[in-house]
Parts: sequence; structure tokens; C-alpha cells
Amino acid sequence: MHRVRVRVVEDALDANNTIARANRDDFDRHGVTVVNLMSAPGAGKTTLLERSLAGLSIRAAVLEGDVQGSLDADRLASLHVPVVQLNTGNGFGGECHLDANMVRSALPALPLEEIELLIVENVGNLVCPAEFRIGEDVRIMVSSVAEGEDKPLKYPLMFRACELVVINKIDLLPHVDFDMDRYLHHLDAVHPGVRTMQVSARTGEGVEEFRSWLERVPVRAPA
Repeated sequence: MHRVRVRVVEDALDANNTIARANRDDFDRHGVTVVNLMSAPGAGKTTLLERSLAGLSIRAAVLEGDVQGSLDADRLASLHVPVVQLNTGNGFGGECHLDANMVRSALPALPLEEIELLIVENVGNLVCPAEFRIGEDVRIMVSSVAEGEDKPLKYPLMFRACELVVINKIDLLPHVDFDMDRYLHHLDAVHPGVRTMQVSARTGEGVEEFRSWLERVPVRAPA
């Protein structure tokens, strides 16, 4: 039974990767760079996007992933950027991640010919999103200080899978038991040399650096 289960998982990931390559071909054809934004629930992805999209110098859109509802998409739509809601509870079994096929189903609703950057806000989860490529160029992990400093050690794949780790909610540092040096040590143990940023999406501290990083992604990302 163990061998059968492993084979089924391998087949599922192979099929996902095939669709992810098709997505990437479509993105490349339209000249769109794609960022896969991942985190645990409540880490502050949407607030960070609210802060960052305001004043962004390139044309961007958001594909918002949730199991149910449109609360986050409604918040981002007020910024007058194209936002498409993708619920995994609608025909996708309520999955705790977005996969390549789900993203492909949303492509007709995205104005790819009008944008340079697509940000996919993945479902909040520290395990599944890291396993499924969606055709993205880069991955960003948003990690909140409120989650604790041990998360890189407990969920190493999530932190290995990204090109940037954004450490959010630093305004809470005086109020939580969190040692930044220890966290960075744990992070370096699982992903040596990964780029990090320390931000507070609530106060705006560090957000300009993150916005500038997003603006450079279309130039830096591989073809």
C-alpha cells in the first residue's frame, strides 16, 4: 500500500507540473511575471498587499485564493487593481492550497494582456502550497513574528521553496516572545542565504523596500 500511495502522489505532482508549464507558457506569451505569495493563515498577506499595491509603478493584478468567501478580494478591489477570486471550495474539494489546474481555470478572467505582474495570494497554509507549482516565476513566504521563531524548523519545505521571506508584524516585537536572531538562525539552517525583509504591514515600516522588490521582479525573473 505504501508503494501505491507514493506512486499516486508522484503522478498527481507530475500532472500538476505539466499544467504549471502550460500556465507559464501563457504568462510568458503575455509578458506577465507571476509571484506566488504564501503564508500561514493570519500572517498578513492581504494587508501587506494593500500597502504595497498602492503606489506600485507597474501594472499588476491579483488572483486571490481562499477556501470560501471573498473578504480579501473585496479589500484589494478597493485599490482599483484587477482582482479575481478563486475559491477552492467551489468544485475543487476545498483544498488548502492552489494548484496549477485551479490557476488555469482562472486565466480567462485575468487581463493578462494589460498587466506586467500577477500576484497570486495563495490559501493560508504552511504545508500544501509549497508542493504545487502554479507556473510562477518567484515565491514569497510571509512569516509573522506572532507565529513564533520555530516555524522554519517545523515547516522547512515552505521556507526552502521561496526566494524571499518577509518577516511581518515587527511592530508586535515588544509584545511577543520572539527572538529575531534565533529565527534568522533557524531560517538559515533550512534555506541558507535566502533574502529576508522585516516589515510591518500595519504601520508601513519596511513596505517601501518590499514594493521596490515587487517592481523589480519582471526585470529579474527568468524567462
